[in-house]
Amino acid sequence: MALPPSYHSGIKQSSLELGFSRKSTADQVTQGIDLAGKTILVTGVGSGLGTETMRVLSNRGARVIGIDRTVELAQAACDGMSGDTVPFACDLSDPESIVACASAIKDQFPSLDVVITNAGIMAPPRTVVHKYKEPLELQFALNFLANFVLLDHLLPLVKAAPEARIVMVASEAYVTAPKKVGIDFDNLDYSRGYDGLAAYGHSKLGVMLMSRELAERLRDTKVTCNAVHPGLIKTNLAHDTETFMVKLVSRLGRPWMRSVPQGAATQCLVAVHPSLDGMSGEHFADCDLRAAVAHATDGELGKRLWEKARYLAGDYLSEE
Repeated sequence: MALPPSYHSGIKQSSLELGFSRKSTADQVTQGIDLAGKTILVTGVGSGLGTETMRVLSNRGARVIGIDRTVELAQAACDGMSGDTVPFACDLSDPESIVACASAIKDQFPSLDVVITNAGIMAPPRTVVHKYKEPLELQFALNFLANFVLLDHLLPLVKAAPEARIVMVASEAYVTAPKKVGIDFDNLDYSRGYDGLAAYGHSKLGVMLMSRELAERLRDTKVTCNAVHPGLIKTNLAHDTETFMVKLVSRLGRPWMRSVPQGAATQCLVAVHPSLDGMSGEHFADCDLRAAVAHATDGELGKRLWEKARYLAGDYLSEE
């Protein structure tokens, strides 16, 4: 399935030729970049990639809004930083918490230069969220729909910046989503045949499609939107999984996993590197461009998912 022309930035899906690789760290890809005067929002700062992303970007001079599930977790993460950071609480499994957090941010900040949707969960035991107009499997609700709601409320601040970037942390595990349909609109709660890894891929395919659709909708603005794949990282992302394949990879794959500083590199690169000015609707991995495949390139599926998300989250969306 070909990538729709509207999603191309005009830059070849081959190499950025910046000299970075899967072994590069977040410090290395941001070296020499002055972020003074920039305000950057990062979700999931309590551990792993979120903590490292906040550390590096605040050390480069940005004011970083650090979001985590509770104010205690966000505050603890910010307390460990030497740069300028501001903690906010946001439980992404609860849309009321998302709306409250976004409202508090809008009261305090006039604009956002970068938003990085880093927070996520992977392959937990099956849990159903009953906060939206239909019951939803937890990963789909948190990894996909929560970010849809959050960005809906934050877009006015993003558009108010002179130029802005949205960086959506996806995963190339999106290929584990249902092969025939991509997004299983008739099984969003995964009541039929739950598999933690497949459901994770389902949610991350949603992120990939949302990123491309949002880039298309923002094409006449000074806001860009791109998706990133951090890689296989040594974090606690799947700490409570019961999925055999995830457990197996977590155990046997550790010698080949990259470090947290390496894992945070791609999202930091896409968030702030000047060579990516104006680039939108792309997918990145290993600090380079990466062509998306299969359902992730389906523009019609992206539009259908967008409208479904608006229906599901209608009670919590902004009136702007």
